[in-house]
Amino acid sequence: MLFSQGYQQLPTFDKGAGEHDSFQRKEPRKRRFSLLGIAVIVIIMCASLPRIIRSRGFWAACHGPQRNSSTLAKLPSHYTLPSGDKIPSVALGVWQAGKGEVGSAVTTALKAGYRHIDGAWIYRNEEEVGQALKASSVPREELWLTSKLWNTFHAPEDIEPALDQSLSMLGTDYLDLYLIHWPIAFKKEGANVLDEDLTADPYPTWQKLEELVDKGKIRNIGISNFNIRRIQNLTANKLKYQPAVNQVELNFWNPQPELLKWSKENGLLLEAYSPLGSNTQVGKSLAVPEVKDIASKLGITPAQVIISWSVQRGTIVLPKSVTASRIVENLDVFEIPQEDFEKLEEAAALHPPQRVVNPSNGWKLPFDVFE
Repeated sequence: MLFSQGYQQLPTFDKGAGEHDSFQRKEPRKRRFSLLGIAVIVIIMCASLPRIIRSRGFWAACHGPQRNSSTLAKLPSHYTLPSGDKIPSVALGVWQAGKGEVGSAVTTALKAGYRHIDGAWIYRNEEEVGQALKASSVPREELWLTSKLWNTFHAPEDIEPALDQSLSMLGTDYLDLYLIHWPIAFKKEGANVLDEDLTADPYPTWQKLEELVDKGKIRNIGISNFNIRRIQNLTANKLKYQPAVNQVELNFWNPQPELLKWSKENGLLLEAYSPLGSNTQVGKSLAVPEVKDIASKLGITPAQVIISWSVQRGTIVLPKSVTASRIVENLDVFEIPQEDFEKLEEAAALHPPQRVVNPSNGWKLPFDVFE
Protein backbone atom coordinates (compact mmCIF):
# COMPACT_ATOMS: atom_id res chain seq x y z
CA MET A 1 0.00 0.00 0.00
CA LEU A 2 1.31 3.43 -0.86
CA PHE A 3 1.74 5.94 1.89
CA SER A 4 3.63 9.13 2.55
CA GLN A 5 5.59 9.42 5.74
CA GLY A 6 6.69 12.84 6.95
CA TYR A 7 9.99 13.51 8.64
CA GLN A 8 9.87 13.37 12.39
CA GLN A 9 11.65 15.90 14.53
CA LEU A 10 15.06 14.69 15.64
CA PRO A 11 15.49 14.28 19.41
CA THR A 12 17.10 17.13 21.34
CA PHE A 13 19.43 16.86 24.29
CA ASP A 14 17.96 18.02 27.62
CA LYS A 15 20.68 19.18 30.02
CA GLY A 16 18.41 18.67 33.04
CA ALA A 17 17.84 21.47 35.54
CA GLY A 18 18.66 19.60 38.72
CA GLU A 19 20.02 16.25 37.67
CA HIS A 20 23.68 17.33 37.58
CA ASP A 21 23.90 19.93 40.36
CA SER A 22 27.56 19.14 41.07
CA PHE A 23 28.49 20.18 37.53
CA GLN A 24 26.48 23.39 37.86
CA ARG A 25 28.37 24.43 40.98
CA LYS A 26 31.76 24.10 39.30
CA GLU A 27 31.81 25.85 35.93
CA PRO A 28 35.25 24.56 34.75
CA ARG A 29 34.16 20.93 35.20
CA LYS A 30 30.93 21.65 33.34
CA ARG A 31 32.89 23.08 30.42
CA ARG A 32 35.14 20.01 30.33
CA PHE A 33 32.06 17.76 30.31
CA SER A 34 30.50 19.69 27.44
CA LEU A 35 33.69 19.44 25.39
CA LEU A 36 33.84 15.71 26.07
CA GLY A 37 30.22 15.31 24.93
CA ILE A 38 30.90 17.22 21.74
CA ALA A 39 33.96 15.07 21.04
CA VAL A 40 31.92 11.88 21.45
CA ILE A 41 29.25 13.17 19.05
CA VAL A 42 31.91 14.12 16.47
CA ILE A 43 33.50 10.67 16.70
CA ILE A 44 30.12 8.98 16.23
CA MET A 45 29.26 11.20 13.26
CA CYS A 46 32.62 10.57 11.61
CA ALA A 47 32.27 6.83 12.05
CA SER A 48 28.80 7.00 10.53
CA LEU A 49 29.78 9.28 7.64
CA PRO A 50 30.29 6.56 4.99
CA ARG A 51 26.92 5.05 5.82
CA ILE A 52 25.31 8.49 5.78
CA ILE A 53 26.72 9.19 2.35
CA ARG A 54 25.62 5.84 0.99
CA SER A 55 22.15 6.31 2.41
CA ARG A 56 21.88 9.84 0.99
CA GLY A 57 21.11 11.59 4.24
CA PHE A 58 21.12 11.55 8.02
CA TRP A 59 17.53 10.37 8.31
CA ALA A 60 18.15 7.38 6.09
CA ALA A 61 21.26 6.49 8.11
CA CYS A 62 19.32 6.57 11.37
CA HIS A 63 16.04 5.04 10.30
CA GLY A 64 16.61 3.26 6.98
CA PRO A 65 15.40 4.42 3.56
CA GLN A 66 12.13 6.31 3.47
CA ARG A 67 9.87 7.00 0.52
CA ASN A 68 9.99 10.47 -0.94
CA SER A 69 7.38 12.93 0.24
CA SER A 70 5.85 12.72 -3.21
CA THR A 71 3.83 9.52 -3.62
CA LEU A 72 5.33 6.79 -5.77
CA ALA A 73 3.09 6.00 -8.72
CA LYS A 74 1.72 2.49 -9.06
CA LEU A 75 2.37 0.50 -12.22
CA PRO A 76 -0.40 -1.16 -14.27
CA SER A 77 -2.15 -3.87 -12.32
CA HIS A 78 -3.43 -5.59 -15.49
CA TYR A 79 -2.74 -5.95 -19.19
CA THR A 80 -5.45 -6.40 -21.80
CA LEU A 81 -5.13 -9.44 -24.07
CA PRO A 82 -6.43 -9.69 -27.66
CA SER A 83 -9.54 -11.43 -26.29
CA GLY A 84 -10.32 -8.38 -24.16
CA ASP A 85 -9.57 -10.30 -20.94
CA LYS A 86 -7.48 -8.46 -18.37
CA ILE A 87 -4.55 -10.45 -16.98
CA PRO A 88 -2.94 -9.36 -13.67
CA SER A 89 0.59 -8.01 -14.15
CA VAL A 90 2.06 -9.83 -11.14
CA ALA A 91 1.45 -13.52 -10.47
CA LEU A 92 2.52 -16.10 -7.96
CA GLY A 93 4.68 -18.61 -9.80
CA VAL A 94 4.55 -22.13 -8.34
CA TRP A 95 7.41 -23.68 -10.32
CA GLN A 96 9.72 -25.60 -7.95
CA ALA A 97 7.27 -25.09 -5.06
CA GLY A 98 7.40 -28.42 -3.28
CA LYS A 99 4.70 -30.67 -1.89
CA GLY A 100 3.41 -29.45 1.44
CA GLU A 101 4.50 -25.85 0.85
CA VAL A 102 2.80 -24.76 -2.37
CA GLY A 103 -0.68 -24.84 -0.81
CA SER A 104 0.26 -22.46 2.00
CA ALA A 105 2.04 -20.22 -0.54
CA VAL A 106 -1.16 -19.97 -2.60
CA THR A 107 -3.22 -19.29 0.54
CA THR A 108 -0.85 -16.52 1.61
CA ALA A 109 -0.85 -15.04 -1.88
CA LEU A 110 -4.63 -14.92 -2.14
CA LYS A 111 -4.92 -13.26 1.27
CA ALA A 112 -2.30 -10.70 0.20
CA GLY A 113 -4.28 -9.81 -2.90
CA TYR A 114 -2.82 -11.98 -5.65
CA ARG A 115 -5.37 -13.15 -8.20
CA HIS A 116 -3.01 -14.67 -10.77
CA ILE A 117 -1.56 -18.15 -10.18
CA ASP A 118 0.86 -19.49 -12.79
CA GLY A 119 1.31 -23.25 -12.82
CA ALA A 120 1.84 -26.22 -15.12
CA TRP A 121 1.05 -29.91 -15.33
CA ILE A 122 4.75 -30.82 -15.15
CA TYR A 123 5.20 -28.96 -11.85
CA ARG A 124 3.39 -31.87 -10.18
CA ASN A 125 1.64 -29.63 -7.67
CA GLU A 126 -1.66 -28.69 -9.36
CA GLU A 127 -3.70 -30.83 -7.00
CA GLU A 128 -2.36 -29.03 -3.93
CA VAL A 129 -2.87 -25.67 -5.66
CA GLY A 130 -6.46 -26.69 -6.38
CA GLN A 131 -7.07 -27.59 -2.74
CA ALA A 132 -5.82 -24.18 -1.63
CA LEU A 133 -8.04 -22.47 -4.20
CA LYS A 134 -11.06 -24.44 -3.03
CA ALA A 135 -10.38 -23.57 0.61
CA SER A 136 -10.17 -19.85 -0.17
CA SER A 137 -13.11 -17.48 -0.26
CA VAL A 138 -12.04 -15.95 -3.58
CA PRO A 139 -14.69 -16.43 -6.29
CA ARG A 140 -13.50 -18.27 -9.38
CA GLU A 141 -14.36 -15.35 -11.65
CA GLU A 142 -11.86 -13.16 -9.76
CA LEU A 143 -8.99 -15.62 -10.31
CA TRP A 144 -6.62 -15.96 -13.24
CA LEU A 145 -5.38 -19.53 -13.57
CA THR A 146 -2.64 -20.53 -16.00
CA SER A 147 -1.45 -24.04 -16.83
CA LYS A 148 0.76 -25.48 -19.57
CA LEU A 149 0.66 -28.32 -22.08
CA TRP A 150 3.60 -30.65 -21.57
CA ASN A 151 5.81 -31.88 -24.40
CA THR A 152 4.43 -35.42 -24.49
CA PHE A 153 0.86 -34.23 -25.16
CA HIS A 154 1.32 -32.20 -28.37
CA ALA A 155 -0.46 -34.73 -30.55
CA PRO A 156 -3.99 -33.33 -31.13
CA GLU A 157 -5.67 -36.45 -29.70
CA ASP A 158 -3.70 -36.14 -26.44
CA ILE A 159 -4.32 -32.46 -25.72
CA GLU A 160 -7.86 -32.48 -24.32
CA PRO A 161 -7.22 -35.41 -21.92
CA ALA A 162 -4.13 -33.60 -20.61
CA LEU A 163 -6.11 -30.39 -20.19
CA ASP A 164 -8.94 -32.24 -18.43
CA GLN A 165 -6.48 -33.68 -15.94
CA SER A 166 -5.20 -30.20 -15.05
CA LEU A 167 -8.76 -28.86 -14.79
CA SER A 168 -9.71 -31.70 -12.45
CA MET A 169 -6.70 -31.18 -10.18
CA LEU A 170 -7.23 -27.40 -10.06
CA GLY A 171 -10.94 -27.85 -9.36
CA THR A 172 -12.18 -25.68 -12.21
CA ASP A 173 -13.99 -26.20 -15.50
CA TYR A 174 -11.91 -23.71 -17.48
CA LEU A 175 -8.48 -22.08 -17.59
CA ASP A 176 -7.88 -18.41 -18.18
CA LEU A 177 -4.66 -19.20 -20.04
CA TYR A 178 -3.16 -22.39 -21.44
CA LEU A 179 0.36 -22.36 -22.87
CA ILE A 180 2.41 -24.68 -25.03
CA HIS A 181 5.11 -25.18 -22.41
CA TRP A 182 8.00 -25.74 -24.84
CA PRO A 183 8.31 -25.62 -28.62
CA ILE A 184 9.37 -29.27 -28.44
CA ALA A 185 7.06 -32.24 -29.02
CA PHE A 186 7.84 -35.68 -27.62
CA LYS A 187 6.14 -38.93 -28.52
CA LYS A 188 4.19 -40.53 -25.69
CA GLU A 189 6.17 -43.74 -25.83
CA GLY A 190 9.72 -43.82 -24.53
CA ALA A 191 11.62 -41.12 -22.67
CA ASN A 192 11.97 -37.79 -24.48
CA VAL A 193 11.61 -39.32 -27.94
CA LEU A 194 11.42 -36.35 -30.26
CA ASP A 195 8.36 -35.96 -32.47
CA GLU A 196 10.11 -34.24 -35.33
CA ASP A 197 6.97 -33.41 -37.30
CA LEU A 198 5.11 -31.60 -34.51
CA THR A 199 8.30 -29.91 -33.37
CA ALA A 200 8.93 -28.56 -36.86
CA ASP A 201 5.28 -27.60 -37.37
CA PRO A 202 3.23 -26.93 -34.21
CA TYR A 203 0.17 -25.80 -36.20
CA PRO A 204 -1.83 -29.06 -35.63
CA THR A 205 -1.27 -28.62 -31.88
CA TRP A 206 -2.39 -24.99 -32.09
CA GLN A 207 -5.52 -25.87 -34.08
CA LYS A 208 -6.63 -28.26 -31.33
CA LEU A 209 -6.06 -25.58 -28.70
CA GLU A 210 -8.22 -23.23 -30.75
CA GLU A 211 -10.98 -25.84 -30.70
CA LEU A 212 -10.77 -25.98 -26.91
CA VAL A 213 -11.14 -22.21 -26.75
CA ASP A 214 -14.33 -22.55 -28.78
CA LYS A 215 -15.53 -25.29 -26.38
CA GLY A 216 -15.06 -22.91 -23.43
CA LYS A 217 -12.43 -24.97 -21.64
CA ILE A 218 -9.75 -22.33 -22.27
CA ARG A 219 -10.23 -18.57 -22.50
CA ASN A 220 -6.80 -17.67 -23.93
CA ILE A 221 -3.96 -19.67 -25.48
CA GLY A 222 -0.29 -18.83 -25.70
CA ILE A 223 3.25 -20.11 -25.90
CA SER A 224 6.29 -20.44 -23.67
CA ASN A 225 10.03 -20.52 -24.35
CA PHE A 226 9.56 -19.61 -28.02
CA ASN A 227 12.22 -17.48 -29.71
CA ILE A 228 11.41 -15.13 -32.59
CA ARG A 229 12.05 -17.72 -35.30
CA ARG A 230 9.75 -20.26 -33.66
CA ILE A 231 7.03 -17.66 -33.11
CA GLN A 232 7.17 -16.71 -36.78
CA ASN A 233 7.07 -20.37 -37.76
CA LEU A 234 3.78 -20.74 -35.87
CA THR A 235 2.15 -17.46 -36.82
CA ALA A 236 2.94 -17.95 -40.53
CA ASN A 237 -0.12 -20.21 -40.48
CA LYS A 238 -3.66 -18.86 -40.71
CA LEU A 239 -4.46 -18.76 -37.00
CA LYS A 240 -7.95 -18.27 -35.64
CA TYR A 241 -6.50 -17.02 -32.35
CA GLN A 242 -3.12 -15.34 -32.09
CA PRO A 243 -0.85 -16.27 -29.14
CA ALA A 244 -1.93 -14.17 -26.16
CA VAL A 245 1.45 -14.29 -24.40
CA ASN A 246 4.91 -15.80 -24.62
CA GLN A 247 6.35 -16.85 -21.24
CA VAL A 248 10.15 -16.77 -21.20
CA GLU A 249 13.12 -16.43 -18.85
CA LEU A 250 13.54 -12.67 -18.32
CA ASN A 251 15.62 -11.03 -15.62
CA PHE A 252 18.61 -8.74 -15.01
CA TRP A 253 21.04 -11.44 -16.14
CA ASN A 254 19.02 -12.44 -19.20
CA PRO A 255 17.08 -9.29 -20.20
CA GLN A 256 16.49 -10.32 -23.85
CA PRO A 257 16.04 -6.76 -25.22
CA GLU A 258 15.73 -7.96 -28.82
CA LEU A 259 12.87 -10.33 -28.03
CA LEU A 260 11.18 -7.68 -25.89
CA LYS A 261 11.42 -5.07 -28.66
CA TRP A 262 10.18 -7.47 -31.34
CA SER A 263 7.29 -8.65 -29.17
CA LYS A 264 6.12 -5.10 -28.50
CA GLU A 265 6.30 -4.26 -32.20
CA ASN A 266 4.20 -7.34 -32.98
CA GLY A 267 1.66 -7.03 -30.20
CA LEU A 268 2.80 -10.07 -28.22
CA LEU A 269 2.88 -9.75 -24.43
CA LEU A 270 5.81 -11.36 -22.62
CA GLU A 271 5.65 -13.06 -19.23
CA ALA A 272 8.87 -13.12 -17.20
CA TYR A 273 9.65 -16.27 -15.26
CA SER A 274 12.59 -16.26 -12.83
CA PRO A 275 12.41 -12.43 -12.71
CA LEU A 276 14.79 -12.30 -9.74
CA GLY A 277 17.11 -14.80 -11.41
CA SER A 278 17.39 -18.50 -10.80
CA ASN A 279 17.87 -19.90 -7.29
CA THR A 280 21.62 -19.41 -7.68
CA GLN A 281 21.26 -15.84 -8.93
CA VAL A 282 18.77 -14.24 -6.54
CA GLY A 283 21.37 -13.06 -4.02
CA LYS A 284 23.51 -11.65 -6.79
CA SER A 285 20.47 -9.90 -8.31
CA LEU A 286 19.53 -8.19 -5.06
CA ALA A 287 23.14 -7.01 -4.60
CA VAL A 288 23.45 -5.26 -7.98
CA PRO A 289 24.70 -1.73 -7.13
CA GLU A 290 22.14 -0.01 -9.36
CA VAL A 291 19.33 -2.04 -7.77
CA LYS A 292 20.48 -1.22 -4.24
CA ASP A 293 20.88 2.45 -5.14
CA ILE A 294 17.34 2.72 -6.51
CA ALA A 295 15.94 0.80 -3.54
CA SER A 296 17.59 3.23 -1.12
CA LYS A 297 16.45 6.23 -3.12
CA LEU A 298 12.80 5.13 -3.34
CA GLY A 299 12.53 3.45 0.05
CA ILE A 300 11.53 0.05 -1.36
CA THR A 301 13.30 -3.30 -1.30
CA PRO A 302 15.75 -4.53 -3.96
CA ALA A 303 13.30 -7.29 -4.92
CA GLN A 304 10.57 -4.70 -5.43
CA VAL A 305 12.94 -2.68 -7.62
CA ILE A 306 13.59 -5.65 -9.92
CA ILE A 307 9.94 -6.72 -10.09
CA SER A 308 8.87 -3.11 -10.71
CA TRP A 309 11.49 -2.78 -13.45
CA SER A 310 10.11 -5.91 -15.10
CA VAL A 311 6.53 -4.61 -15.09
CA GLN A 312 7.73 -1.20 -16.25
CA ARG A 313 9.38 -2.94 -19.21
CA GLY A 314 5.89 -4.00 -20.22
CA THR A 315 5.95 -7.62 -19.08
CA ILE A 316 3.93 -9.78 -16.72
CA VAL A 317 6.08 -10.92 -13.79
CA LEU A 318 5.99 -14.35 -12.15
CA PRO A 319 8.07 -14.27 -8.96
CA LYS A 320 8.15 -17.59 -7.13
CA SER A 321 8.37 -17.80 -3.35
CA VAL A 322 6.99 -19.95 -0.56
CA THR A 323 8.04 -17.49 2.16
CA ALA A 324 5.04 -15.49 3.37
CA SER A 325 6.82 -12.16 3.85
CA ARG A 326 8.40 -12.32 0.40
CA ILE A 327 5.14 -13.29 -1.25
CA VAL A 328 3.53 -10.17 0.20
CA GLU A 329 6.55 -7.99 -0.65
CA ASN A 330 6.66 -9.13 -4.27
CA LEU A 331 3.13 -7.95 -5.01
CA ASP A 332 3.88 -4.25 -4.48
CA VAL A 333 5.31 -2.64 -7.61
CA PHE A 334 6.08 1.04 -8.11
CA GLU A 335 7.01 3.25 -11.03
CA ILE A 336 10.76 3.83 -11.16
CA PRO A 337 11.90 7.31 -12.26
CA GLN A 338 12.83 7.22 -15.94
CA GLU A 339 16.51 8.04 -15.38
CA ASP A 340 16.84 5.20 -12.86
CA PHE A 341 14.90 2.84 -15.11
CA GLU A 342 17.30 3.60 -17.97
CA LYS A 343 20.32 3.08 -15.71
CA LEU A 344 19.01 -0.36 -14.80
CA GLU A 345 18.37 -1.18 -18.47
CA GLU A 346 21.93 -0.15 -19.34
CA ALA A 347 23.42 -2.15 -16.47
CA ALA A 348 21.49 -5.25 -17.52
CA ALA A 349 22.88 -4.95 -21.05
CA LEU A 350 26.52 -4.58 -19.99
CA HIS A 351 27.17 -8.28 -19.39
CA PRO A 352 26.73 -11.29 -21.71
CA PRO A 353 23.28 -12.94 -21.36
CA GLN A 354 23.27 -15.60 -18.66
CA ARG A 355 20.42 -17.99 -19.45
CA VAL A 356 19.94 -20.59 -16.72
CA VAL A 357 17.00 -22.63 -18.00
CA ASN A 358 17.99 -24.60 -21.10
CA PRO A 359 17.02 -28.27 -21.13
CA SER A 360 18.47 -28.99 -24.59
CA ASN A 361 21.35 -31.13 -23.34
CA GLY A 362 19.27 -32.85 -20.67
CA TRP A 363 16.73 -33.86 -23.28
CA LYS A 364 19.57 -34.91 -25.61
CA LEU A 365 18.21 -32.76 -28.42
CA PRO A 366 20.30 -32.57 -31.62
CA PHE A 367 19.89 -28.77 -31.48
CA ASP A 368 19.60 -25.89 -29.02
CA VAL A 369 15.94 -25.15 -28.37
CA PHE A 370 16.67 -21.42 -28.26
CA GLU A 371 18.49 -21.29 -31.61
